[in-house]
Amino acid sequence: MLVFHRHSIQEETEDKRMAANRAAWFLLCWEHQAAQAALRPPPPCRAARAGPRRPQAPADPTLAASAPGRSAPSLSLASVLTSVLHFLQERLRLPQDVSFENRGRRCDRSKNGAISLTFPVFRSWKRGERRPLHQAGSAGAVALATGGTASAEGPGRPGSLQDETLGVASVPSQWRGVQGICRETKSCQTASIATAEASAQVRKHADAQVQTEAPVPVTVLPLSQHDTSRLTAFLRRVEAMVIRELNKNWQSHAFDGFEVNWMEPQQTVSCLHTLGYPPAQGQGLHVTSVSWNATGSVLACAYGRLDDGDWSTLKSFVCAWNLDRRGLNPQQPSAVVEVPSAVMCLAFHPTQPSHVAGGLYSGEVVVWDMSRSEDPLLWRTGLTDDTHTDPVCQVIWLPEPRHSHRFRLLSAAADGKVLLWQGAGTGQLQLAEGFALLVQQLPRSTKLKKPSRGETEVGVTAVAFSSFDSSLFILGTEGGFPLKCSLAAEEVALTRMPSSVPLRAPAQFTFSPHGGPVYSVSYSPFHRNLFLSAGTDGHIHLYSVLQAQPLTSLQLSHKYLFAVRWSPVRPLVFAAASGEGDVQLFDLQKSSQKPTVSIVQTQDGSPVYCLEFNSQQTQLLAAGDANGTVKVWQLSTAFTEQGPRETEDLDQLAAEVAT
Repeated sequence: MLVFHRHSIQEETEDKRMAANRAAWFLLCWEHQAAQAALRPPPPCRAARAGPRRPQAPADPTLAASAPGRSAPSLSLASVLTSVLHFLQERLRLPQDVSFENRGRRCDRSKNGAISLTFPVFRSWKRGERRPLHQAGSAGAVALATGGTASAEGPGRPGSLQDETLGVASVPSQWRGVQGICRETKSCQTASIATAEASAQVRKHADAQVQTEAPVPVTVLPLSQHDTSRLTAFLRRVEAMVIRELNKNWQSHAFDGFEVNWMEPQQTVSCLHTLGYPPAQGQGLHVTSVSWNATGSVLACAYGRLDDGDWSTLKSFVCAWNLDRRGLNPQQPSAVVEVPSAVMCLAFHPTQPSHVAGGLYSGEVVVWDMSRSEDPLLWRTGLTDDTHTDPVCQVIWLPEPRHSHRFRLLSAAADGKVLLWQGAGTGQLQLAEGFALLVQQLPRSTKLKKPSRGETEVGVTAVAFSSFDSSLFILGTEGGFPLKCSLAAEEVALTRMPSSVPLRAPAQFTFSPHGGPVYSVSYSPFHRNLFLSAGTDGHIHLYSVLQAQPLTSLQLSHKYLFAVRWSPVRPLVFAAASGEGDVQLFDLQKSSQKPTVSIVQTQDGSPVYCLEFNSQQTQLLAAGDANGTVKVWQLSTAFTEQGPRETEDLDQLAAEVAT
């Protein structure tokens, strides 16, 4: 058994391991050949061989130096080990103190003729580790560490061994150097990246000019070419005749009440536009109010609900259509404003075509600029102590007393308050004046029902101002009786409602009531004393401010009447919106008991809640209904052209009934 202290060398690279393995394989091959030679029988005598003698190979100097017999492999083993040691020292650069231990080679032949051969085994010892002794009966060990001689104690006895401290062998790696030499540097380059910069500048410039024809100079004939004598004689001859005819025409009343009308005569009432906003109609909202702007070309409507139900939390809309715009889409308004609360009433500014005021169900008053699509809100009252506590029923723009070009905003609500607001630069509407209606301060001209305990306020439902006196106005109430009121009233209202300004009591006169709440009032633009009222009893009353009883009463419907308006061009014409789905036009010059024309607004009989005449384009009448639709009606010339002496007939009607 042969032990090679190989692991005492620090192997760090593959090159070291390959060298050691080659040395071990060399020893193994040699040991096998030696064992085969030991077991081979001796060759026969040369004299006994027959035949010619073959030439022999030269003898191995190592074997020749050995003694004859089977000890030759053992002697050559020592020399081979010495050669291997030198090879390893030179190849691996081993230190000189590296030793080999030969534990012998065993080759036994059993009784049945089998041969057992033990091949060399290599073993390593750690530095400083004590080598164990082999048991007796094993093959004799030859300790090469002691100079390669056998132990003196003999076979089966352990020899005296000494500890050795071997140095650390450091073997540099040549594999990395070879690999570094063979290293190849490779690179790959893609195709060159093409870059390009492009810019485009478009400039469109157009010049347009309009030039009329060159003026042609007027050739004036010299005075010498005029026959002045004949012209003078003609003028003197017809002068008296022309003056006489002019005086006759100036004293004639044949053309009183007639105005030049450049429009073609319209014999029937026709529907010009049917407007609507699908998102509002999809929510089941009603058209609660309509209003024309100052130019008469834009129509706005408010969406809300007037019937019972929890609708105060629904958002609503304010929509506007420009009827003079080409390509008008009746289902797409020109401007839309979303409002968090239902809008109950609208009123365009008298001089600002894009400003519109609205009263909300929450009691707030808001002013929008419809020309601004991003942020149309201009002013708002906010929810303060001055704000209405009930839904606002009507808003009206009023000129200031000392500045006719400035306007204030009046609002009325069911909480019994009539408030005048002034716009501030901060976007807030500030309360300028206020009025409150209380039962105990109403005039005693009419017997009224005693109010319930704690209910002292009189709910306001409608407002109408006189065209002849800017301080005089009529209020419609929930109790059914109209009230004549004045902005100049000085009596303090006996109310506990909080307010930043003192509230006054405006009522001066009480008229005979309807059979239910009054929903609409309208002052005559042609007579200072006449006004109309419409109520839930289906009647229209014509009042004079000079007496409590109505001048006449007309029953138009068995359902509610929601709106009534005087015509702005015909003194004896007015229109009413009924709960049966129609718009009724009256001409008191033709009949004082039944409508002249009844226009069907809704096919299913849904109520018509509001209507307004166009004061600029007088042939137009707008009406809104419960289906969320606004219809613009074009009136016939019979309702737009004033008849002869119509104003005198209105004055005579008021004077005869009043007496």
